[in-house]
Amino acid sequence: MDIIAETKNTILKYAMLSRGDGVLVGLSGGPDSVCLLVMLDRLRGHFGINLYASYVDHGLRPGETPAEIDFCTKLCLSLNVPFSVKSVDVKSFAKMQGLNKQEAARELRYKALNEAAHEVGASRIALGHTADDQAETVIMRLLRGAGTLGLSGIPPVRKNIIRPIIGIERKEIERFLDTQKIGFLIDSSNLKDKYMRNKIRSTVMPALKGLGPDMTLTIARTADIFREEDNYFELQVTKTLMKLIGRKTDTAIELLVSPLERMDKALVRRIIRRAVSAVEGLRGISFIHIEALLGLVKSGQAGDRLYLPRGVRAIKGYSTLTITSDHTATVETHIIEGPGDIVLREASMVLSCRHVDIRELSPLCSALAKGEVNGDDGRKAALFDAAGLSFPLQIRSRRPGDYFYPSGFGKKKKLQDFFVDEKVPRDLRDGIPLLLSDEKIVWIIGYRTDERYRIDKNSVKGLKFDIRTI
Repeated sequence: MDIIAETKNTILKYAMLSRGDGVLVGLSGGPDSVCLLVMLDRLRGHFGINLYASYVDHGLRPGETPAEIDFCTKLCLSLNVPFSVKSVDVKSFAKMQGLNKQEAARELRYKALNEAAHEVGASRIALGHTADDQAETVIMRLLRGAGTLGLSGIPPVRKNIIRPIIGIERKEIERFLDTQKIGFLIDSSNLKDKYMRNKIRSTVMPALKGLGPDMTLTIARTADIFREEDNYFELQVTKTLMKLIGRKTDTAIELLVSPLERMDKALVRRIIRRAVSAVEGLRGISFIHIEALLGLVKSGQAGDRLYLPRGVRAIKGYSTLTITSDHTATVETHIIEGPGDIVLREASMVLSCRHVDIRELSPLCSALAKGEVNGDDGRKAALFDAAGLSFPLQIRSRRPGDYFYPSGFGKKKKLQDFFVDEKVPRDLRDGIPLLLSDEKIVWIIGYRTDERYRIDKNSVKGLKFDIRTI
């Protein structure tokens, strides 16, 4: 195989380059990235490109990194290619973001390469993925239960990322480097079977190649077919999604649920995946999460919700499905000096407070003495014995250890347990305002009053609260 011609054909097939482009090569010192740099160096006159290279130090192999940087520096000098080194802290980032090391390294590597490209004015970043990488990716995703999007493998072009040697097998690359007497290094982490890809590389791929010498390219071509078909389906998803969006921000998307309930599952799965990606940019949302979201659409009740990775939530309303990464605002602390209106913007309500004469409410006394207020026990209004409350009153959000005595229950109960029993979604709990007197909870506003402050047959004056939404 003439791999220079193959690289040239791949670049042309996928329109990877334009004359005058700056191209930054992600250079590790391994055979694939070394071959990629050499290929682009030999083709830069043909395509009229400016070539750069950058090495990303992940901080994971301190014993090998200096030798790799030295090798890459000398190679770039021999080719007259400007070279830079970027360092990232994978361990700290993985811990902070709750990612495994491979995921964290990938995310930081792309970020570092984009920074390096920006510094030299390169509009393209070239990576050395090969046909073997493509085949391994397809097998790995097949074993994890991916759909056609996952089985389409590694895209030859994705935004500013290009992969010019994606159609070349690793054995051809190593043969070329050996023939040209061009050295390279081996990353020791690629030899460890603790990673899924390495296990597939060392066990599954040799077995498949035993069935036929062209198996790697066959799997890679299959990925191309899946990608082309997936591109067609995604166009249909785009057209359909535009009709379903009721509201969209950077952190939330609202879909009309009625049409979704009638659509075929195959289309709904893609719409859901696209919607989640639009909100959070999650690349790897699992099949399990997609199926759970599908179940929410098809059979969930209004108010049902799902919690997805990275703080994303899906909430089914009466007519909408909202996917959001917004965090519910915590209630600010408010001091109530006396009767009047208190605006709680973070809870989207106005609380009206006034004194009342219990004797004037005689028709309601029987019901009120039982802890009932307009039949809802504190959901829209609340009435308390004024003798038991002391101004100034306080409104705040929940704190660890909060408790109260639920009206009609009488016994002490932790606020956390109350929210669980009432099935209050955990992402809404910090946004529920609490009314306190002398640091004791009087009312979980909109939910339940406290037994200790209810009026009885001996009450004379009351303090009445009404909720008005805004």
